[in-house]
Amino acid sequence: MGKNHNHKKLSRRKFLGQASCAALGSTAMLSSLLDMKLLNAMAVSNIRPLNDYKALVCILLAGGNDSYNMLVPRGNNEYLDYQTIRSTLALPQGSLLPITPNTSDGKEYGVHPSMPEVQGMFEDGNLAFISNVGTLVEPTNKNQYENGLVNLPLGLYSHADQIQQWQTSVPHDRSPYGWGGKVADILQSMNTNQQVSMSISMSGNNVFQSGNTTTAYSVDPFAGEGKTIRGYGDNDDYWNMLRTTAIDNMMAEVYQNILEETYKGTIVSSQAAADMFNDALGQVAPLTTTFSENQLSTSLQMVANTIAARTALGACRQTFYVVIGGWDHHDEVIETQEVMLGVVSAAMKQFYDATVELGIENDVTTFTISDFSRTLTSNGNGSDHAWGGNTMVMGGAVNGKEIYGTYPDLYSDNNLDVGRGVLIPTTSADEYFAELALWFGVSPSDLPLIFPNIGNFYSIGSGVNPIGFLS
Repeated sequence: MGKNHNHKKLSRRKFLGQASCAALGSTAMLSSLLDMKLLNAMAVSNIRPLNDYKALVCILLAGGNDSYNMLVPRGNNEYLDYQTIRSTLALPQGSLLPITPNTSDGKEYGVHPSMPEVQGMFEDGNLAFISNVGTLVEPTNKNQYENGLVNLPLGLYSHADQIQQWQTSVPHDRSPYGWGGKVADILQSMNTNQQVSMSISMSGNNVFQSGNTTTAYSVDPFAGEGKTIRGYGDNDDYWNMLRTTAIDNMMAEVYQNILEETYKGTIVSSQAAADMFNDALGQVAPLTTTFSENQLSTSLQMVANTIAARTALGACRQTFYVVIGGWDHHDEVIETQEVMLGVVSAAMKQFYDATVELGIENDVTTFTISDFSRTLTSNGNGSDHAWGGNTMVMGGAVNGKEIYGTYPDLYSDNNLDVGRGVLIPTTSADEYFAELALWFGVSPSDLPLIFPNIGNFYSIGSGVNPIGFLS
């Protein structure tokens, strides 16, 4: 709970921003919840056009992507600064794949040589970069940082804290509720089927999709189905037949103990959701788009298959969560990124091609996040935990072929460098996520419920998007 929480009045704002399921301990509070859901249902039914569908796909590069080797200045003067501060971590200037943003800041840029697919999607206008974005409580400059004159994110360089804050957009507190989950709390009623969550995860339980009243539905991308009880319904194996019979008997029982009955109800509803999800998947034709055989491509292929089943699932809104780990490159950053950024680039292009095949490329927006960027300086063969970095956003609705935000100077001790090439972000994660939420259908007036610090960076009543990367 926030320190200023008013226990006497549970407003809609405070409920979505602070409450937990455990708070529903009285009839009055339960009534407030039901009223809130009714209001949300009425609101979205009034604004949603027929056959409206949108999906957000979050790709977490877990561990802290060294993103200043993903998007690199390649003009002679800026490259020299980059090469000097990066030393052994600098990519050869001639290896960078050139990109030409529609809006020039007077500099030239390139992407990592392992990312030709990203280069192509950028040039085609279907991908953009958000530069020097990071977790912020309020706008911060170097003097404020060095003299303790500004509120900073908790555990600023900690994996655990920063990976959580990129999923919650609550950098001043350790919140268990993700911004994707709070969006689902508001918009879940748009989906005609309430049995399968709007929030679908390819990577298990996560903070991003954890809401006050909604939870993620986990899918096994390698099995190609919704997660269910292992062996349940398998009549080809004797022991699984016994297991199925035992589980069926347990689910048919009526228990006097409320905890036992609740546990049974959870199993029943989970199995019913899995059956519905798998039946819906069985109704769609296989995609002709070819996906690579790796964790990220397989996960995104499953996302595409799930989107293809959206009508059978009764889904007008869906969020997806995908993790690719291994980005904590304190060592061998050059060698490791050469492989990993290539995997990301190819997988994102394959997924975009699948959305084109499905005819919904304008309705699906994919975005990347990571714990933090990394130090511009080398620790010998790698880089360490830092702060502001670069992300990617992809889709037909993206105003692509642009670098949004301000790409920073990369010379040592510049006005954003607080040591070792740790850069203060000039664009907040709140602005990044708020734009995605607005495109997804969240009302501007509801943004503070999801992003409590958004007012520090964006005028909600301005009528323009916080950054401008989405139509």
